[in-house]
Amino acid sequence: MKKIALYMLGAAVALTSCNDLLDGDPYDEFTKDNFFTSETNVQQFANYFYSEFAGYGNSGSYGNFYFNNLNDDQGTTGLATWTFTNTPATAAAWNTPYTEIRRANTLINALPNVSALSDAKKKNWEGVARLYRGYQHFKLVRAYGDCYWVETELDSNDEDILFGPRQPRNSVMDKVLEDLNFAVANITENGGSQTDLNVWVAQAIKAEVCLFEGTYNKYVLKDASRANTWLAEAKTACEAIMNSGKFALNPDFQANFNSLDLKGNKEMIMYKHYVYGVLGHATIDYTCGSTQVNGMSKDAFDSYLFLDGKPLATTTMDTNDKGVLFRGDDGGGFGELTRIDISGVLKNRDPRLSAHVDPVLQFPGNGWARFGGAQSTSSTGYGVWLFDNNKISNTDRQQIGTNATDAPLFWYAQVLLNYAEACAEMGSISDADLDKSINLLRDRVGMPHLSTTNVTADPANNMGVSDLIWEIRRERRVELMYCQNDRYYSLQRWNQLELLDTQKHPDIARGANVGAFANDIDLSGVDVDADGYINCANGNKRIYDAKYILFPIPTGQITLNPQMGQNPGW
Repeated sequence: MKKIALYMLGAAVALTSCNDLLDGDPYDEFTKDNFFTSETNVQQFANYFYSEFAGYGNSGSYGNFYFNNLNDDQGTTGLATWTFTNTPATAAAWNTPYTEIRRANTLINALPNVSALSDAKKKNWEGVARLYRGYQHFKLVRAYGDCYWVETELDSNDEDILFGPRQPRNSVMDKVLEDLNFAVANITENGGSQTDLNVWVAQAIKAEVCLFEGTYNKYVLKDASRANTWLAEAKTACEAIMNSGKFALNPDFQANFNSLDLKGNKEMIMYKHYVYGVLGHATIDYTCGSTQVNGMSKDAFDSYLFLDGKPLATTTMDTNDKGVLFRGDDGGGFGELTRIDISGVLKNRDPRLSAHVDPVLQFPGNGWARFGGAQSTSSTGYGVWLFDNNKISNTDRQQIGTNATDAPLFWYAQVLLNYAEACAEMGSISDADLDKSINLLRDRVGMPHLSTTNVTADPANNMGVSDLIWEIRRERRVELMYCQNDRYYSLQRWNQLELLDTQKHPDIARGANVGAFANDIDLSGVDVDADGYINCANGNKRIYDAKYILFPIPTGQITLNPQMGQNPGW
């Protein structure tokens, strides 16, 4: 019955009509007044907040890793296009956050009347709810810019929100920061948990939000003063985690993404636990089964440094990317096959590249089974290896809903990256800052250190930033490859979504170098360009328009409230 009450109290109330906004208590046995009578009930209601963190997804649903392929890291056959190219009538990106904001406000409004809770407990749960509410508003601002700040369960007297113009994004974000600061000051429960919302998760979310807002103000809004204020807040949140002594990098980079159990992994601030037969996902299946994977782009592949710490353009190491032919049995029941081995190519690069892609190229007509079972093919030739684990049977690896590896949600490496970037963007980064952030990440994989005084200029720097900031951004890219759509949101806040334009940047639609082997293996299943690289565009192109930095307001919302207005260019 408690679950029934939770569903009733947390009913979806999207901003799609005035009636939706004004729904009151459900006409049934439970109401807000008689449900919130104990901390157990409060906690059960707050458990809905965890749906925000998809991880690897549930059963057959997509998660926040690998599947977010609107970026320059992954090549999709025919190209992943922009989220919106035309203005929709409705959009989950608008509706869903407001549903969740109402859910948070329901809890916040109920807490003062829960006599079973001490004041400290009430503050804790209010902090959890405000953390969630602030993050949902942030998602709206990130997607739409100006929006509505909602801190009550709306009723018919709230006409300024129901029918007024959208509020400026900056004023909404100021309210978001108030919520985040309240959360980090008042959440006191579950401090030692790695699977619950707690103060360390709050600090990690604050760092993420503040870094986005700081860099967005710097590069998009051109407001240096406001940018530095938010960047300083990001740095403070990172330092709280870094100085806590509770977290450290896991020596095994790939184990953060393919472990059957992340419990006790000191890099994890919060993770999602999957249990075979109870809660499973399909990320491994989609990256090793018969469905073609969205492989790494040539642009991303070339972004990994060589072992001498230098980029492709300046290294003195062997830059060959062709690989060599070999014959071998992949255990898929096809006997010996002639395939292209790139292990020699990978051995000269940052070891994180070997954790991300297979040492054997795989593409239509030339599939490869990593650990046996079904053969995989990739849109670019590069297999996606990061999430796979050969301790799982082939049957369970290659089936929807039976993958049971744990998913990181917030982890220490992200914090170190956020810290280094915030410091660099404020112009105050030192070698000591690099040593306790970027260089820890490089130490883990045996790469040379980065310093403020000895940065190798990279001719590929196409972002118009300093060599040091370029290298910090490179580190972010290779550390968080395939993770939580980070590359797209980073390009958005750096005002660099133009890099997703395939006309101007063709390497984002290219893959592995296979042309030299046309006489030895079947290349009929792939488009090979004049330079010998797989081209996955399939005749399509993705062209950037400045309006894409924000989503369009759904037309249904403007029909209900013409004062809402539309975003520029739409």
